[in-house]
Amino acid sequence: MCNLFSIGILFLILCSCDHVENPYPPTVSIDLDTSLYPGDWSDYENNEWPTFAANSNTQRNVIIEDFTGHKCVFCPAAAELAYDLHMANPSSVFSVGIHAGPDGIGDFQAVSPPDYPTDFTNPQGVEIGQYFGENDGGFPGNPRGTVNRVTNSTVFQSPAQWTSMTNEIITNNDLKVNLQAQLNYYEATKGAFLHVEVDPLDANVTDDLSIMVYLLEDSLVGDQKMSDNSHNSSYTHRDIHRGNLNNETFGREITSENLVNEKYLINYSFEVPNQLDGIYNASNMHLLICAFNQTTWEIYQVIKQKVE
Repeated sequence: MCNLFSIGILFLILCSCDHVENPYPPTVSIDLDTSLYPGDWSDYENNEWPTFAANSNTQRNVIIEDFTGHKCVFCPAAAELAYDLHMANPSSVFSVGIHAGPDGIGDFQAVSPPDYPTDFTNPQGVEIGQYFGENDGGFPGNPRGTVNRVTNSTVFQSPAQWTSMTNEIITNNDLKVNLQAQLNYYEATKGAFLHVEVDPLDANVTDDLSIMVYLLEDSLVGDQKMSDNSHNSSYTHRDIHRGNLNNETFGREITSENLVNEKYLINYSFEVPNQLDGIYNASNMHLLICAFNQTTWEIYQVIKQKVE
């Protein structure tokens, strides 16, 4: 009788374990800055760690990386084009304005008081510009950009190619990876915890799969040189790249260590960064989360996540 009772208890325990979906993985928090949570971390683990419902998305999204500069006379037109493409497809086309050139910081990006006093550059954007300035076909200067980093002779494309490439990606809708995310932000600490679920729909992409997260400022009114060489002090800069989470310029590889219930779970913590004259307004910030091929650079999927 005693043996049968023990076996029955063991059976009930095993069955209960089968019904736990997306449990909190204890080892995940090692790389998280738990001090950004304004309370006992165990409360976050037990009550605020998210779970994900089934991902119903069927659309491959597009990211346009617009490499720009505040003294580049042709850059406002390119930025406007990227914005128009976003507005035509607001839930599936996103842009990021990266202030960098083939040499990192060139004359187009350099600070020149009193007319151009704002430094729009950051170390990750500069490093990306320098890398692609020397590799993968390079790019001759601003404005240039990538469209899901799809290679069309080179990774970098003239703005004249952005519309056709964006439409082609949306039309073909070759969705190989699905993404979804949840974010918890705490005003008291300016801290945020981002949780991302990566679902490879095509098993062939898993060996080279990586993830990167851009932190963007939605908009900022500042100085810009215009196409007629005039100085516009009231220009609206949009989707300004302010850095990559964890300072990961080229993202991180997704490995089997991230695998939970046949999906990959990636977690980040970060503090809304300081400006020279204060703290960024979290409600004016968002993230672009990209799953990409670490060998070819092609971005399989991108989603937007507000910070607030």
